[in-house]
Amino acid sequence: MPDNLLPNPTPNPETLLPAEPEVDGLLASNAPVASVVVSHPASSLAWALLADEAWDRGATVESYAYARVGYHRGLDALRKAGWRGAGPVPWSHEPNRGVLRALFALRRAAEAIDEPGEPERLTQFLDGADPAAAEALTRG
Repeated sequence: MPDNLLPNPTPNPETLLPAEPEVDGLLASNAPVASVVVSHPASSLAWALLADEAWDRGATVESYAYARVGYHRGLDALRKAGWRGAGPVPWSHEPNRGVLRALFALRRAAEAIDEPGEPERLTQFLDGADPAAAEALTRG
């Protein structure tokens, strides 16, 4: 008699977010990132880029706030795409990069403000999604 009567769980499939051609077009035309956020507030990429701009200005708390919004918008998009709370979100799929960038920006800012436990949780989340994301974003 088998030890485990439950079927083996199926691994979570990769989550692939849809493209955001309007956001990509505005960013390619060098539109101010804040205006992209205003016209596309559901875009985790736009929020992540706004967080990066704030970070580059030394506005750590502002960067944290923007990244937090991007993170939540990204979670919404992932769930809508069928993500079940875990599983791969490949960096190689360009539309996934917004949520991964938001995760990275949030982790960076949470670490800077010494938010207890959050950097570790976000590191685990990012590594579970795709370790290549943090590596690519750390390289710059």
